Amino acid sequence: MATIVRMPAALAQVTEGAIQTWLVEVGQSIAVGDLIAEIETEKAVVEFAAEVDGTVGRLLVRAGQNVDVGTPILVITAAGESEADIDKALAEIGAETAEAPAEAAPTEGAVADVPVAAPAGEAKGADVAAGLDSASGLAQGAEGRIFASPLARRLAKERGLDLSAVVGTGPDGRITRRDLDGAPAAPAAASAAPVAAAAPVPAGTPAAFSDIPLTGMRKAIARRLTESKSTVPHFYVTAHVKADALLALRKQANEGAEVKISVNDFVLKAVAGALIRVPASNAIWNGDSIRQFTGADIGVAIAIDGGLLTPVIRGVDRLSLTEIQQTVADFAARARAGRIKLDELEGGSFAVSNLGMYGVDEFSAILNPPQSGILAVSAAKPRPVVGEDGQLAVANVMTVTLSADHRVVDGAVAAEWMAAFVDLVEHPVKMLV
Repeated sequence: MATIVRMPAALAQVTEGAIQTWLVEVGQSIAVGDLIAEIETEKAVVEFAAEVDGTVGRLLVRAGQNVDVGTPILVITAAGESEADIDKALAEIGAETAEAPAEAAPTEGAVADVPVAAPAGEAKGADVAAGLDSASGLAQGAEGRIFASPLARRLAKERGLDLSAVVGTGPDGRITRRDLDGAPAAPAAASAAPVAAAAPVPAGTPAAFSDIPLTGMRKAIARRLTESKSTVPHFYVTAHVKADALLALRKQANEGAEVKISVNDFVLKAVAGALIRVPASNAIWNGDSIRQFTGADIGVAIAIDGGLLTPVIRGVDRLSLTEIQQTVADFAARARAGRIKLDELEGGSFAVSNLGMYGVDEFSAILNPPQSGILAVSAAKPRPVVGEDGQLAVANVMTVTLSADHRVVDGAVAAEWMAAFVDLVEHPVKMLV
């Protein structure tokens, strides 16, 4: 029977998404794992792969259209199935049987119009009706506006690109992330004329302010973390870890090496080792059960403009430090370019948030359910310590705080996990054997 493919929940608690780009067409044969679409959500663009073999029978949603999670978007047919089989499968679930229109105006929320300077020349004829500038083919709207997806606007702002010079290839000429490759830089703003110095503000005057509209990503983060902090019983375990041996081993490993290992790569490896040593900590809350894992899938928090993403590294316990470094670097580059894949944002029992590069002394992090643990990592700094001989000395100390879900992890288990983590960091050679 024909397979109905629905809009996936690309990120936790995301309620809707838009097909930014269809990567297949009707009549095309596909296999499990083939990419079929790029889906844009509040946080990122993710690549969606086929889960069954077959032939693309019908596209139910046009590119650029926002639909709720769970909405049918595509029909995949098996050998010998016809249009009648597709209609029957859709009728059984009460879905529309019509194919998505090839051309349609962008739906509200799927496309944002950005004010830009109107280009020279006048659009006319059919180009006016389509919203295209006849000279350049830009997605030009009324009053000198162009159509661009939210992700394209964010990336253009990050990279300093001139959207008015980009030719959109999306629906109705919409500019998408793919169109930004090779785009020219935005022209420098004209110098402002000198202005008189502002008059002194009298004491007691309230400070001036501006209200910054919330982006979709910021709304999603606010909703998700509020839910986590409100519904998941967090508790915290902190340790001060001597990092001198780790720093020395890292220095040796990086001498003459093409791939430079970071402290965070060692931390991820130690987290994985501790999860394997303490199996009870490598679990998640599953509603009516606790699901325990045999391997260490760990999320790594990556800051992007306006928020963060936490893609999951699979099998960290089985990866070398070089493989961890390469995976994190790849995730970071693709996260900032809006090219993280759907399955890379799912799963994992644990996460790491590292602010050590900012010189932070100590902090705690909020869990990202269903993950039951997240380690907040600070900077390694010289601090006074008391040695085993009772003498005062100086060591590079890194403060780490484990946030744990008490439904899954009890205090004794968290303490045992932390002891295992500290042992691996203070004796890093154990990670290599």
